[in-house]
Amino acid sequence: MFIVGLGTAAPPQSYAQAEGWDVVQRAPQFALLNSRSRAILKKILTGRNGITTRHLALDNLEQVFQIDPNILQERFVRNAPALAAEAGAKALHNAALSSQDIDALLISTCTGYLCPGLTSYVAEVLGMRSDILALDLVGQGCGAAIPNLRTGEALLASGRSHNLLSICVEVCSAAFYLDNDPGVLISACLFGDGSGAAVLSNSANSKRSVRWKASGSVLNSSHRNQLRFEHQNGMLRNILSPQVPQLAAEHVEQVLSEVLGREGIQRERIAGWILHPGGREVLNAIRTRLGLSDKEVRWSAANLSDFGNLSSPSVYFVLQAALAESAPGGLWWMSSFGAGFSAHGALLEVD
Repeated sequence: MFIVGLGTAAPPQSYAQAEGWDVVQRAPQFALLNSRSRAILKKILTGRNGITTRHLALDNLEQVFQIDPNILQERFVRNAPALAAEAGAKALHNAALSSQDIDALLISTCTGYLCPGLTSYVAEVLGMRSDILALDLVGQGCGAAIPNLRTGEALLASGRSHNLLSICVEVCSAAFYLDNDPGVLISACLFGDGSGAAVLSNSANSKRSVRWKASGSVLNSSHRNQLRFEHQNGMLRNILSPQVPQLAAEHVEQVLSEVLGREGIQRERIAGWILHPGGREVLNAIRTRLGLSDKEVRWSAANLSDFGNLSSPSVYFVLQAALAESAPGGLWWMSSFGAGFSAHGALLEVD
């Protein structure tokens, strides 16, 4: 399988972290928070946490405090199909293919729910054939991109599809919540909105070749409660524990070691690292665990700085940035992780 086209999209509205601190102090909910919670918000929004700006599907930051089930659902319904379609159209253009060339459409999300799913809306906007295989994948959190791509690989290998569009889209601002739970507050300060897309094919095109060589996953349900969504008062509420950086680093290394061992490849041969950043502490934990330099994680760090934690679309953004920089070819490692606790990895061969 080859990744023959990439596209990304984010809301045009970009907000500096410091703006968030200015606005949150005027919000009615701020007065209801205890002193510890207020200190957490100030530390994250004004301190050095690796994030400079976030793109959010909000006309103004005051809207983030409209924590109502109907408002949040409407935000997802209005923005998720549009962001997914924009990223998909860019990926098709990058691959020099039309929507009529696509045999299957896979879309992953965890920040909202539609029935019919997002594939129905995106297929309509992009003008896809009525006989495409449309699969909506939900509930995999930040790690969803690689399972999505692995599903695409299986469809291509089966011969049922020749060209496939893989999309991840998250409207994290449709799941923001404020209360005295530190994980909930941290989540509201870290996540951003966006979508990433990739066109997958059994044959390379004239662009730089990105070949899917091998992949693997691990699911450790004993840590399920450390990172997940729950429903409260009809709204999604993110559970984020302090153990996540350590868990992410451990599981990322486990998948890497298992795949490289299976393929008989030494870690020293990895020339590029396409890592879901998660957050500053998460990225630092992974970098330390894998013995990587700041230069080797620069694309992930830059993505975190410009967009915050985009959840599942982030690895599309990081891969796109590495290719745009004309990073040296060879074997690249792509890694994502998220709810479950789950971790996923893919070995890419880049010309």
